[in-house]
Amino acid sequence: MKTCIAIISGLAALQLSAAASKPNILWIITDDQRSDSLACWNRATTGKPESELGYVESPNLDALAKEGVLFTDAYCNSMACAPSRSSMHTGKYPHRSGMYGFRKAHQAADCSSRVVPEVMKEHGYQPSMFGKSGYYIFDWEGYHQWAPLGYYKPFIHRNQLEATAGSDFWWNKPWGQHNGKGMVLGKEEVFRFADGSVKRYWYERKDRPLTDEEKANRIAVEEELDLLRTYTRSNTELIIGGVSPNTTSQTLDGAIVKTMQNYLANAGKEYTSAIGTAEQGPDPEKPIFINLGFVFPHTPVLPTKEFRDRFANQTYKVPDYSDKEAELMPASLKDLRNDMDFSRMTDAEKQQAIRDYYAFCAMGDHLIGEAVESFKAYCNRHGQDFLIVYVCGDHGWHLGEQGIEAKFGPWYQTVHDSAIVVASDKNKFPAGTVCRDWVEFVDFAPTFYEVAGIDAAKHPGLDGTSLLTTLNEGPQREYVIGEMNQVRGDRAYLRCKDFAFAMRVRPFWTKPGEGYEPGANMRWGLDAPAAEVDMSLYDLRVDPKEQANVAYSEPYAELAAFFRNKLGGIVLGDGRVECDWTQKNTFKVSNFAAGAHDRKLNIPQSIIPSP
Repeated sequence: MKTCIAIISGLAALQLSAAASKPNILWIITDDQRSDSLACWNRATTGKPESELGYVESPNLDALAKEGVLFTDAYCNSMACAPSRSSMHTGKYPHRSGMYGFRKAHQAADCSSRVVPEVMKEHGYQPSMFGKSGYYIFDWEGYHQWAPLGYYKPFIHRNQLEATAGSDFWWNKPWGQHNGKGMVLGKEEVFRFADGSVKRYWYERKDRPLTDEEKANRIAVEEELDLLRTYTRSNTELIIGGVSPNTTSQTLDGAIVKTMQNYLANAGKEYTSAIGTAEQGPDPEKPIFINLGFVFPHTPVLPTKEFRDRFANQTYKVPDYSDKEAELMPASLKDLRNDMDFSRMTDAEKQQAIRDYYAFCAMGDHLIGEAVESFKAYCNRHGQDFLIVYVCGDHGWHLGEQGIEAKFGPWYQTVHDSAIVVASDKNKFPAGTVCRDWVEFVDFAPTFYEVAGIDAAKHPGLDGTSLLTTLNEGPQREYVIGEMNQVRGDRAYLRCKDFAFAMRVRPFWTKPGEGYEPGANMRWGLDAPAAEVDMSLYDLRVDPKEQANVAYSEPYAELAAFFRNKLGGIVLGDGRVECDWTQKNTFKVSNFAAGAHDRKLNIPQSIIPSP
């Protein structure tokens, strides 16, 4: 019996030792943030703190970059929030996970993917999530109720925080009776002011027209907060400028930071969260994994007065755009551009939109600084190592490039991002380092696993490479790829140093299970007439701003065909998963071009036109 007790005690000691050797991890993701909102990125890429458009402010992230490694070129693997975040959480490209847009996925299908918090939890971590998660994988049993998978605990979502006393803005959908039936009566926009008062107005009503009084109330609040809407876009009601009615700590992003701080302040104890739920603080004997999902600078763009005033006198260079750019785009890409149009706004409105966007990013920088300091303080109190991974945007954002203020396109400003990685162990991520090698969002999952000492084989099918490998061994790829099927068709992209290519890869405008079966007509993107797949090709050697599509220009015909075959083979025939996620286990896997994704291009020199 004494021998058994000794063995058990020894195993417990080994487990505690292993837990102690695993660093605490803070994973920060912002939403729609472009890299040139960071002065440190601008200095690393142009030698100046300003962006090409003008003044930016990011002292906290600048300081963080000095502590570790700034990855200047981190590319998202999809052009919208949900599929981009699912690629980060699964470590898989959209074509390997089957998650291409905003359709809910689950883990009941045989083709489904494991996610980062699941693996981390299995290896002794305490995963928690505060703010925007957005990776759109839900529990199958609660699929229609949007039930989370349950690996993150606490899981306190931005939607739950919006209507609390700590937030400044939310949408409300009142329920009532109309013609004897229960229904959502419409949608309100609601603002909470610093004095605790609330102002609201009807954004729309479904049961009746808005009254003159309701319209006047809306106008009054909009004028008070200087709201600028996307009236030139197909969605005319997005708020892309204005001022928050509250203080910085009392914004939605401020509430997100406070929920994390509350969690860390209650180590080893039960506590009541900001949304009123009973939660358990972290066990300081075990490592923590925190996913901190900021909402800024996603619409509504509402920096607080404190930060907006700092940018009030700044004038920005609006990116060049002419209608000739749109004329050279294929039909579906032209339609996408027209849907997101920014070019028809007045000069003053363009200035406000750009100014308020960068001010919002500066406000977010302040809050990130608070979050990082709280996390480091927790690690210091408990004598634990740490890793901080900051992802600058789940994708990028246009501020006039291609004539849009939006995302969703295959262009640089949508797909390009950056990252900062800091570790207490400076041997892993040396302070003051700038890495210019291209990385992808699928690289974050294997990075977490390597730093945590987790065998990647425990999470099969990973498409990425640990950032440590890139840092120590150099470039791991000659191109980056991505795909999305949500806006104006299913479009994939491939970018390399000299060229940017994109095309429609599926003939359908819906999702698998919505009018077609998974895997139907799989070779369409390769076999259809070239005009039908809506190709775009930009020669970055002479056109770095991507203003002249040459995909259908005769000198580039062979090169466009090369990229079409390369990209089509990868995303259509190298492990492509198509799943009807509304069903439990209905999917197809396509492997007619297995091995196409070899991360090398080998473009024949004879088909590359002279610049």
